Amino acid sequence: MSTVFADDKAAYGGVRGDAPTRWIARHPLAALAIAVAVVFVLWLVLAPWPTGFEAVFGRKRLFISALFNGITLGGLYFLVATGFTLIFGLMRNVNLAHGSLYLFGGYMGYEATQWTGSWLLSYVVAFVCCAVVGIAMQFFIFRKMEGQDLRQTLVTLGLSIIFSDLMVWVWGGNAIQIDTPDWLSGPIPTPIVVALKSSGAPMFLYYPRVRLVIFAAAVVLGVGMWLALHRTRIGMMIRAGVDDRDMLSVLGFRVQLLFMAVFAFGAGLAGMAGIVGGTFQSLSLGEDSHFLLASLVVVIVGGMGSIPGAALGALIIGLSEQIGTVYFQNYSTVLSFLIMVIVLALRPQGLLGRR
Repeated sequence: MSTVFADDKAAYGGVRGDAPTRWIARHPLAALAIAVAVVFVLWLVLAPWPTGFEAVFGRKRLFISALFNGITLGGLYFLVATGFTLIFGLMRNVNLAHGSLYLFGGYMGYEATQWTGSWLLSYVVAFVCCAVVGIAMQFFIFRKMEGQDLRQTLVTLGLSIIFSDLMVWVWGGNAIQIDTPDWLSGPIPTPIVVALKSSGAPMFLYYPRVRLVIFAAAVVLGVGMWLALHRTRIGMMIRAGVDDRDMLSVLGFRVQLLFMAVFAFGAGLAGMAGIVGGTFQSLSLGEDSHFLLASLVVVIVGGMGSIPGAALGALIIGLSEQIGTVYFQNYSTVLSFLIMVIVLALRPQGLLGRR
């Protein structure tokens, strides 16, 4: 018995407890650096900046706006990358037409809002339309090319070009904005102090309500998906099918039907993200390539097949883009790829990916 406990203790670095405690015990310097960084960011957000600090880094309002914009942009990237990590990370299907599903869902959501006037109903329309396209892709393409990564890459790359031309033909090349519903329009006050008046009274940050609501929805969706994958029977079946689909088939489960449902769900998430993107920013030619590339970077940084990894990667990339745009305008895109290169060099499986 003592030998078993000794082996268990050695496996966890000599420390018993939950996973975060064991990680801190194994990486004390990294944990200390993260704690210092978190405290420093909280001070930047909550405390008034001294005059000398603002002279170097600019006004606090600019930094806080970039920080909030990066966090909410990370929520949008997470919505797109979640579907991508389900299809690419879990099912090992290389779908380079994922960005086209994002743009198609945005356009269908725009049409739905024009027809019905309901912003919420547009999410249902976009999800269903993209899910149907995803089912067709899985049935006619990926089912016949299982394990053939190169063929999947070439075929879906060709499909993305065809989809892009078809969407330009139907909707044109001009940018389209999805109207924000009245109940989400306008800014709301936050407890964040961005400046002090001459009288000493604090000035609080006002931020668009729609961005905060959509970010909260992304958090809820992410938590729900993680629970579904790790705490439900269907989640167990999905993970088992990825690891050993032959054994799952022998046990009597319909693996192809299960994978088709997962592919449809991932494609539907990309379509819903298109409405979020069209409300945040706009829908235009080239957005499909941009969000496909962003999804790839997010999944690489966070780790393939990991929902928490996709959330962490999306947050890091969103923040790097927005803060880079403010402080390093000519190098904001380079900053994201620099982060990806560093992660690949130090942890090739991603920050939260499995070895």
